[in-house]
Amino acid sequence: MSHPIILTGDRTTGPLHLGHYAGSLRNRLKYQDTHRQFVLLADTQALTDNIGSIGKVRESVLDVVMDYLAVGIDPQKTTICVQSHLPALAELSLLYLNFVSVGRLQRNPTVKEEVRARGFEKSIPAGFLCYPAAQAADITAFRATLVPVGEDQVPMIEQTNEIIRRVNSVAGHPLLEEVEAIVPKAGRLPGVDGASKMSKSAGNAIRLSASPAEISAAVTAMYTDPNHLRVQDPGQVEGNVVFTYLDAFHTDAEEVEALKAHYRRGGLGDVTLKKRLDGILQTFLEPVRDRRSQLEQDPDYIRDIVRDGTQKARSLTEQTRSEIYDGLGLFRL
Repeated sequence: MSHPIILTGDRTTGPLHLGHYAGSLRNRLKYQDTHRQFVLLADTQALTDNIGSIGKVRESVLDVVMDYLAVGIDPQKTTICVQSHLPALAELSLLYLNFVSVGRLQRNPTVKEEVRARGFEKSIPAGFLCYPAAQAADITAFRATLVPVGEDQVPMIEQTNEIIRRVNSVAGHPLLEEVEAIVPKAGRLPGVDGASKMSKSAGNAIRLSASPAEISAAVTAMYTDPNHLRVQDPGQVEGNVVFTYLDAFHTDAEEVEALKAHYRRGGLGDVTLKKRLDGILQTFLEPVRDRRSQLEQDPDYIRDIVRDGTQKARSLTEQTRSEIYDGLGLFRL
C-alpha cells in the first residue's frame, strides 16, 4: 500500500527559528518515515507581501534548505522543491480562481487577519488576496490529502475543500480528493517578548542557527510573570514564556512539572529558571548549528538537492494538472 501524501512548506523570507521547529519541523521528521512527504519552498507566495524584497526571498531559499537538513530532514525521504519552478502550480491557481468569488476570498478569516496584521486594508495586493486559491493549487497538484497547519490556518484548508468540491461538481465525478488539516497539539510558540507569535520580522525569534550569545541574550530577555518581583513570591506559570519553551524543548517532563510547582509556591527566581532553559536550548541548538555550518561550505550540494527535488515535483504536478484539465473537459491539442 502506498504511503499517504503530505504537503507542507515554508515561505522563504529568512532563516527558520525555534517556532518553526516546534510548530512544523519536529513533525516533519516524524512524517518523513510514515508518509510520502513534499516540502514546498514557497518563494512565490513569499512575494505576495515581499515584492520589494525579491533578493531576500531568493537568497532565503538555500537558507531554509540548510535549516531543514540541519535539523534532520532527509532528502532521500522528503522531496524538497521550489514553488516558482513548478509552473503547474501557477496554472492551477489561475484555473481555481474561476471556482471562488472575490467576496469569499475576502471573508476567509485567515486572510482577514493577515491583511490586518500587514496593514493592507486600503490596498491589498491581488496575489495576497488570491492566496487561498493558490494554496488549493499547491495541495491538489501534489495529490496531497494531509496538510499540517496551525490552528489559524484551518480556514485555508476549509476553502481548499470548497474549491475541490466545486471542481468535482463541474467535472461530474470525484476528480480530486478532499484534504485533512493536521493541527499540532502544541500551540504556537510565542515570541520571547510574550507576543502571540514568534516572527522573524518582529525580531522576537531565536533562529535555529543562533550563536550561544544570541541564545543567552534572548532567554535573558524572555517575558515571565511581571508580578513575580521577589524570589520568595509565588509566580504564575500560565503566560510565562520560559515555561512555554521548557514544555516545548525540555526532554524531562517530570522536571518541568517540578519547576512549575516550585515557581507557583515561591522560592524559584526568574534568573535561575532562565539559566536552566538557556542550558537546554544551548544543548539542543549546538548540533543543529554545527551541521548547518558544515552545509554552508558546500552550496553546490544544497543546490543539487533542491534541483533534484524540484524535478521530481515538477513531473508529478504537471501530470496532475493534465489530469485535472482532462477531467474538466478542457481543449486538448
